[in-house]
Amino acid sequence: MKAAVFHKPGQITCDNVEDPKIELATDVILKVTSTAICGSDLHILSGAVPQKEPMIMGHEFMGVVEEVGKEVKNLKRGDRVVVPFPIACGHCFFCQHGASPACENSNYKTYGPDGDLMDQKGAALFGYTDLYGGYSGGQAQYVRVPYADISPRIVPDNLTDEQVLFLTDIFPTGWSAIDWAQLKGGEVVAIFGSGPVGLMAQKAAWLNGAGRVIAIDPLNYRLEKAKAVNQVDTLNPHEVDVVEAIRGMTNGRGADVCVDAVGFEPERNFFDKLKATVNLEKGSIKVLEMAFKAVRRMGTVSIMGVYGSPYDNFPLHRLFDKGITLKMGQAPVLNYVDHLIDLVKQDKVKLDDIITHRLPLTQVEHAYKIFDEKEEDCVKVVLDPHA
Repeated sequence: MKAAVFHKPGQITCDNVEDPKIELATDVILKVTSTAICGSDLHILSGAVPQKEPMIMGHEFMGVVEEVGKEVKNLKRGDRVVVPFPIACGHCFFCQHGASPACENSNYKTYGPDGDLMDQKGAALFGYTDLYGGYSGGQAQYVRVPYADISPRIVPDNLTDEQVLFLTDIFPTGWSAIDWAQLKGGEVVAIFGSGPVGLMAQKAAWLNGAGRVIAIDPLNYRLEKAKAVNQVDTLNPHEVDVVEAIRGMTNGRGADVCVDAVGFEPERNFFDKLKATVNLEKGSIKVLEMAFKAVRRMGTVSIMGVYGSPYDNFPLHRLFDKGITLKMGQAPVLNYVDHLIDLVKQDKVKLDDIITHRLPLTQVEHAYKIFDEKEEDCVKVVLDPHA
């Protein structure tokens, strides 16, 4: 079969590889019909999240069940499903307590309680390095899905792939950021980053009763996309002082909720990069620091962007003085996915309006390049494995 294979930082190619096989009786083999490139895939491409061996990429995918393990009860050949990105066993302590991204069993290689940089991670993720289980991902024509009775969700035939594909990751992730803030109605929500997760968080903010949604991004084409699909206010940090602008919109208080949908690899200048090198840090927390300043006292900051190392001069004093509530981590997709499928079925949300590029899997090198380097006004790429 064809698959997008990571070889080394900067090199992901479409290769011919062996087809996946049923390994455990609880597996299914999925014929992938649609898959997408996620912003967090770029951390592997850049080498910021390390991977030594070749690996099939991708954790945003859906398809049709091709083969079923003997112990699978909820799925049959021909079922069309979306697959949430964390791999969950469904019966461990964390899975039973609504915390599937902390599953104790799926990541048998490096699971542990510490959450260290190079070991002791949480649940396994599809196509996301040996640190997260070493499972092959779904940027391929076929993929093995373990614990198949737990996470995959059957989707209606009257919905297109593009209408439901983002239920795998980015919509539940954006939803988590807002749900964690527990909006009561009328709040000002400032979302840093208008990439795919930021755009989904904007949608989730409106659906949960926000009174005003502000998108912040240094790229005007992404802000234009945010305005077009989500009717938000926009701020470009190259054009305004974002913190002062947000305070100016909120009677000097700051936003009720700030969402960091950027993570540790934001746009950086020479001095940002020098500081990271001197302090042995990966990337920067500059966006997070801006969110801490922009949120009001006793407000909430949700962190959905990925962070992968300790950071010197973390502004704990500001969090304490302002009484900021922090929520962060991998999205507990299983807590939300059924409700979110219903929102799509009922036409209460449109997810496919963020797609800017549709390409065959054979053009995956080009797809990663334009997404990573912000070329061709690229916001979201969907790949067809069989085109």
